[in-house]
Amino acid sequence: MREIDFHQLDGQILRTFLVILEESSVSRAAERLEVTQSAVSHTLAKLRRIFGDPLFVRSGQGLTPTETALSLKTPARDVLNRLKGLTDQRQFDPKSEAMHFVIAANDMQRDLIFPEIVRSTHDQDIRLSLELIPSGVPSVALLRDSRCDLILTPLPPDAPDLIQQKLFSGMMKCFFDGEETEPPGSIQDYQLAEHVTVHFALGGASDEVLVAPDLQHIPKPKITVSNFAGITSFIRGTKMLSTQLEYMRLSSLRELTQAPLPFESEPVSIFMVWHERSNNDPAHKWLRDNVRQIAGKIERLKLPEEAVSVGTHQMS
Repeated sequence: MREIDFHQLDGQILRTFLVILEESSVSRAAERLEVTQSAVSHTLAKLRRIFGDPLFVRSGQGLTPTETALSLKTPARDVLNRLKGLTDQRQFDPKSEAMHFVIAANDMQRDLIFPEIVRSTHDQDIRLSLELIPSGVPSVALLRDSRCDLILTPLPPDAPDLIQQKLFSGMMKCFFDGEETEPPGSIQDYQLAEHVTVHFALGGASDEVLVAPDLQHIPKPKITVSNFAGITSFIRGTKMLSTQLEYMRLSSLRELTQAPLPFESEPVSIFMVWHERSNNDPAHKWLRDNVRQIAGKIERLKLPEEAVSVGTHQMS
């Protein structure tokens, strides 16, 4: 009989298994867990290797559990409850130790989340130090090789040993100088306009990677900068546009005017990604809880669809 390597199991894997079992669908499980479908598929593939069983087989529009999967339901729930008990009993006081984290995030995510964390910890006399590095289009190696502790990105790397969670979602919008020009009223107006975009040093342009379904609408940029902070100085006093996530109004693009795109696009989600070795570390969990709390504030700060001047709207 094949021996099961239980060392490869952890709470996140078991929770994913139970959600797939309840939803009978990888896509619905991903939506409920707030991760990408490929992340759930990676976890399911890992579970199949561990148990040497398909666990779920396709049936009509959904998944049907095998006998092995059904037999694992109660033990998996019991293990999760015991793990919760272990963490409930473990004492952790953020004021009792110095914490240092390396965060990979482009300047949009960096400026939206971490200044508020630093201000809050300073007021509470918590000894926190952060090293913030650019993520570009992040690779699995950033976490796997311990080059950072946490990634914030709209393009989460997928691997069986990485864990991801959606923080917030928003729409891509046009940013422009409202004193110089009007928002594009049609796709033709949008395409004829001159554009400013970000091309990350580690690969990928911000508008291309985030509006992929509508890539045909995005013209070649007139100006390319290396980070979001460089956009405003080029757009101010001109008729140029930049296509960026709507929450940029809270940080680097707060001096510009924002309007909807003249074509349909899908919402863009920002994910938090970490390695499974950090999943149960209390300091790391404390950091993730703080990031989630601020992300919740951000998503509540949506503006109406019409063009708005964003200079006075800032997160408190």
